[in-house]
Amino acid sequence: MNAQDHVLVVDDDLEIRSLLRDYLQKNGYRVTAAGDGKGMWAAFEEAQPDIVVLDLMLPGDDGLTLCRDLRARSQIPIIMLTARGEETDRIVGLEMGADDYLPKPFNPRELLARIKSILRRTRTLPENLQPEAARTIRFAGWALDVATRNLRSPQGVVVALSGTEYKLLRTFVAHPNRVLNRDQLIDLMLSRDASPFDRSIDVQVSRLRHRLGDDAAEPAIIKTVRGEGYVLAVAVEVEK
Repeated sequence: MNAQDHVLVVDDDLEIRSLLRDYLQKNGYRVTAAGDGKGMWAAFEEAQPDIVVLDLMLPGDDGLTLCRDLRARSQIPIIMLTARGEETDRIVGLEMGADDYLPKPFNPRELLARIKSILRRTRTLPENLQPEAARTIRFAGWALDVATRNLRSPQGVVVALSGTEYKLLRTFVAHPNRVLNRDQLIDLMLSRDASPFDRSIDVQVSRLRHRLGDDAAEPAIIKTVRGEGYVLAVAVEVEK
């Protein structure tokens, strides 16, 4: 934990706000608490926090709306809290851009552990080296049209990509010649509901290699770095 990491807690339950403020402060965090969206935005403007703990059920704009709006203007980590335990609520929250989801009632120690984990993980992510305004991204003879999501082979053949394959390819071309582990790939793809140990990322890499005609035994484009992760081992050119 960095010195005085700032946590913004947004919950309409005064007891929960007080409990979390006291507990997190005792564990070395600076804490700001708000009871609704208006209070959240006021606190956010006064001093941007390092992470937001956001309740789903709030007066006025609910947590999902606030999560969506917050994500539209910031990449700040978000943990959502809710008394609801339904799977759909968890999925919708994650799709809105939340990094994690914790159902009530919960143990403050678990929330603390998740805050530490998310801050540690997000701070180890490599910087995105490619501008989002890119129109075409070229690598190893391939051309990725960002607007249409079409991938064109060196022979001019359009190769169809699934949504996950496209996100994974965008992640690799945004970080060429950088070794990315599974946890980083999951975060950079915004698949925050996946486990850091979810080996399905290996399956997706394998499928993407197949799309690129990359030899599975001796890949030349997406290489495996044993014990570390994967690396796009080719030069990338961006056209705006």
